[in-house]
Amino acid sequence: MISRQNNKRLFIGLSRFTAAFVLAAGLLSAPSPADAASRIKDVVNFEGVRDNLLVGYGLVVGLNGTGDSLRNSPFTRQSLQSMLERLGVNVRNVPLNTDNVAAVMVSANLPPFSRHGSRIDVTVSTIGDAQNLLGGTLLVTPLLGADGQVYSVAQGPVVVGGFTIDGDAQAVIKGVPTSGRVPNGGVIEQEIPFEMSDLRRMRLALKNPDFTTARRIAEAINTFLGVEAATMSDPGTVVLTAPLAYANDMTALLADIEQLRVEPDQPARVVIDETTGVIVLGSDVRVNTVAIAQGTLTIRVTETPQVSQPAPFAQVGQTTTVPRTEIDVIDRNSKLAVVESGVNLRELVDGLNSLGISPRDMISILQALKTAGALQAEIVLM
Repeated sequence: MISRQNNKRLFIGLSRFTAAFVLAAGLLSAPSPADAASRIKDVVNFEGVRDNLLVGYGLVVGLNGTGDSLRNSPFTRQSLQSMLERLGVNVRNVPLNTDNVAAVMVSANLPPFSRHGSRIDVTVSTIGDAQNLLGGTLLVTPLLGADGQVYSVAQGPVVVGGFTIDGDAQAVIKGVPTSGRVPNGGVIEQEIPFEMSDLRRMRLALKNPDFTTARRIAEAINTFLGVEAATMSDPGTVVLTAPLAYANDMTALLADIEQLRVEPDQPARVVIDETTGVIVLGSDVRVNTVAIAQGTLTIRVTETPQVSQPAPFAQVGQTTTVPRTEIDVIDRNSKLAVVESGVNLRELVDGLNSLGISPRDMISILQALKTAGALQAEIVLM
């Protein structure tokens, strides 16, 4: 049988263990500065490592009566005739009246370092009056680059995410049935030559140009390499020179530094989309001491005309309409709220929310704060 003293010691021991466990869990769950930082590969683009845009013109066949009308789409008729002639079928003087063919534009992105025979996805979009590409098949379509060279050839069944159903009195459309994709439909036929390993210098382009971020990237690279290999040339560019340890091996150098973490800096900015009422405030947005009041003035005008007519069997008088207007003025004022100087983002949002205003009214308040010089941030309208 355990005594009370032993029970007390056991309770104290369990309490200390629980407190230590909670403290350890809090330390493990607390975000560290390294977790808040970003990798260099996520904030920069390496020179030469980029996609190339491809485009082509082709035909989609096998549609169930939802293709182009050849009368309204002469380019579809000409393309169909040219394709049949290449296959040995002469239809120049034969009237065509098919609605199972659609002329489409085919686009794709050629990833960097793509090799012969590798496949890419392509996007197909109608350019005529076709109603749906469901069930269609894209015929062989050359895809051209900006230099006019053929880098890929696309063909395959078109996958459409939307559909349309028409009736006599109602129509249902989901998504965009006139656009689809051909997964792995493009075959790479020509490579873009680019030898990265032989480079001695490489430029790193920041996705969000900033002086502080560019300097931090250069310092992180130099600290890791132990030599002055990276320099900031402008807010959007860091020039990297391969040191002796990485001579003729730029790919290994980039593989080593792209995992380094830096803390990106950003200007104080408020992004506003007036169409949807979306507001995004940066963490460095600050305001000076200011008082804000938001009120709503509503004026309602109601017209209720009345009919005036003479008494029964009267010898003089006529029926007429007498206008009657009722005007109501509602002035609903909110309280005057004070926002202190130097508040952080959370306090600013809480202060604006205390006014009980809508996002669209908040947009007007933020623009008024900027006009008054109290908002220390840049307002960007989308």
